[in-house]
Amino acid sequence: MTSPHPPAGPGETRAWIFRRSSYPEYQRVASILRKETVGGALLLLATVLALILANTPAADGYYALRDFEIGYEPWHLNLSLGAWAADGLLAVFFFLAGLELKREFVAGDLRTFSRAVVPVTAAVGGVIVPALIFVAINANSGAETLRGWAIPTATDIAFAVAVLAVIGSRLPSALRIFLLTLAVVDDLLAIGIIAFFYSADIQPLPLLLAVVPLGVFAFLAHRYSVFFGSTPWGAAVILLPLGLATWALVHGSGIHATVAGVLLGFAVPVVRSRRGGGPGAGPGLAENLEHRIRPVSAGFAVPVFAFFSAGVTIGGVAGLGAALADPVALGIVAALVLGKPIGIMLATWVVTKTTRASLDPDLAWVDVLGVAMLGGVGFTVSLLIAELAFGQGSPHDDHAKVAILTGSLLAALLATVVLRVRNRHYRIIDEKERLDADDDGIPDVFTPEQDS
Repeated sequence: MTSPHPPAGPGETRAWIFRRSSYPEYQRVASILRKETVGGALLLLATVLALILANTPAADGYYALRDFEIGYEPWHLNLSLGAWAADGLLAVFFFLAGLELKREFVAGDLRTFSRAVVPVTAAVGGVIVPALIFVAINANSGAETLRGWAIPTATDIAFAVAVLAVIGSRLPSALRIFLLTLAVVDDLLAIGIIAFFYSADIQPLPLLLAVVPLGVFAFLAHRYSVFFGSTPWGAAVILLPLGLATWALVHGSGIHATVAGVLLGFAVPVVRSRRGGGPGAGPGLAENLEHRIRPVSAGFAVPVFAFFSAGVTIGGVAGLGAALADPVALGIVAALVLGKPIGIMLATWVVTKTTRASLDPDLAWVDVLGVAMLGGVGFTVSLLIAELAFGQGSPHDDHAKVAILTGSLLAALLATVVLRVRNRHYRIIDEKERLDADDDGIPDVFTPEQDS
């Protein structure tokens, strides 16, 4: 795409939102997208398997497996397998979210305000508007139903990225980076919501004690980052036990244990320091840990959580209709399908109107709309919040799960319609540019979009 940027007016400094990222950033994000796409396929497989088991004669066995308890009771760790998946395995997922967010703001393209303001503001809008829609629909349904206000606020990275990878191979890389960053910030907001609104019976002593292993973890990670980055067994033998101790103490404090994952992610250094103390000697420990742990998260932790959380007995068409008639379900579907894109689009538009930023002329607002619709694909964190809000296996929890699946599917289908049209548009542009370059005898200049 070669359309020139229109010049700024006299005395005007114009910033472009969704402009092309640096090539190193593009390479890094492309690698993440490939892994999350595989994770999305495994997540879908685990979800379908759970739904099949929960709606066949194998349902009793499925629920017995999910509710089977194992662990050490004196440490308050005698949990069901479903709880271990939600509290333990998802901590790995949120550890990666913490690593990714810190990396973006320390060494990524979001270290500058002009690049950070759009996805952060969009993520905030994508949390506020869906929550308001859910509350409006459930305002007269009682205080219990209002506990689910945060369910439709999260975007599932794996599912959304997988959909985008399948239908949007020619879309500008800036849109893919925007979706990934939006989802990561979204997850951080979700974990903050979980910590402040879905934690009960806080125990101060375990929470204070958690500071000790967390502090030691942070000190060693910074002091010996080169050693841990080059020696996998060193991180496994030294850092992993400290992380597990932090997780166990946070869990015992009454705060949801996934919060520990984010805190540990923030404690890892992003940039390796030179011997003289200055940054810039290469990738830090965060990147090394991310490469090692992301396959575990995308390939095991999140799919296993989905397997134990997505299984709900629907009861045929009648049961599906009854579930979706619940105001909780109606609020979730409306918030995911309508609230998410409205919130993201509105926040992005406000940024362009309150600053000197403008949409990159190579793009159109319909591109942003398609990605904003993908923001309504909420799954992993939405299932977690539903269980925290209503209790696993309760009627509202089951209805919420049906609504999450339905709303996410509708959001993905609507986004597919829009983005497939735009993908065809950019494919035509790419072909025209390639033909023009061949006619002129000038070799093509690499852009991230042409590498897809």
